[in-house]
Amino acid sequence: MGLRIHFVVDPHGWCCMGLIVFVWLYNFFLIPKIVLFPHYEEGHIPGILIIIFYGIAIFCLVALVRASIADPGRLPENPKIPHGEREFWELCNKCNLMRPKRSHHCSRCGHCVRRMDHHCPWINNCVGEDNHWLFLQLCFYTELLTCYALMFSFCHYYYFLPLKKRNLDLFVVRHELAIMRLAAFMGITLLVGITGLFYTQLIGIITVFTLAGLEASV
Repeated sequence: MGLRIHFVVDPHGWCCMGLIVFVWLYNFFLIPKIVLFPHYEEGHIPGILIIIFYGIAIFCLVALVRASIADPGRLPENPKIPHGEREFWELCNKCNLMRPKRSHHCSRCGHCVRRMDHHCPWINNCVGEDNHWLFLQLCFYTELLTCYALMFSFCHYYYFLPLKKRNLDLFVVRHELAIMRLAAFMGITLLVGITGLFYTQLIGIITVFTLAGLEASV
């Protein structure tokens, strides 16, 4: 079954997503230009490492798009409530619609979302029952891409042999140190944030499954 499209009109969310896309583009074009291709041309690294970098970067972008436009679990205006489950539903005091318990109303999106975790401005969307797995996928690929880029940035200065062929006429070569410092700063900031978020999400999932198992055993 395909994903239902969900688009949130929120300028604040657009700005946050624009910042994420800027960081992605910055690393997508500059890391290969400064680090990967020059070291590949001089035989310091195999070409497969460049392919892996681009593969992870594309997966990361696709995961961002899918998480941002996927329906998180928006409740319809006239939901069909099964007769035997009416006691598990309640009335939302903000939109005056019936919703299952553990659903929450999002003030940004203006509607209730099933098993809403939070509204994430970085994807301009809620994280709920139907797109939670996409959000975790995005966190995983972002963490992987950030670690990969930081690893090559470190190796460029402290492990790889110095480059012999350098075109000083290129802007990125003349300002390489400033560009790489900015890339490292963005990478470390993103890595710390995503690691903390990914950890809390995994702990939440483990807690939910543990509680569900205990309830089933009782």
